[in-house]
Amino acid sequence: VQLQASGGGLVQAGGSLRLSCVVSGIIFSIRPLGWYRQAPGKQRELVADSPRSGITNYADSVRGRFAISRDNTKNTVYLHMNELRPEDTAVYYCHTRTGTGNDYWGQGTQVTVSS
Repeated sequence: VQLQASGGGLVQAGGSLRLSCVVSGIIFSIRPLGWYRQAPGKQRELVADSPRSGITNYADSVRGRFAISRDNTKNTVYLHMNELRPEDTAVYYCHTRTGTGNDYWGQGTQVTVSS
């Protein structure tokens, strides 16, 4: 199983970014997918997940600003981030879990929001 994340960068507060994560080695359409983030000195936290197609969950801090989506034809999960704030600055990781309960992570992509 491999996850390859991309799309991070430096953006001003109020701006937007889209993160992408290409997943291989799983039956993409039926596996849970998610995005987590970790800021310096803080624990990794769930940002958004999609347990299966059509179902999404969001952290309170991003609800209404971020959207997770999945393209089963491209084996890709996206995180659309709008109205970015300095407190959104973190390394963002995509995640999936196999049917046997094993967790896999992407390599992380840095998002920096300047005030």
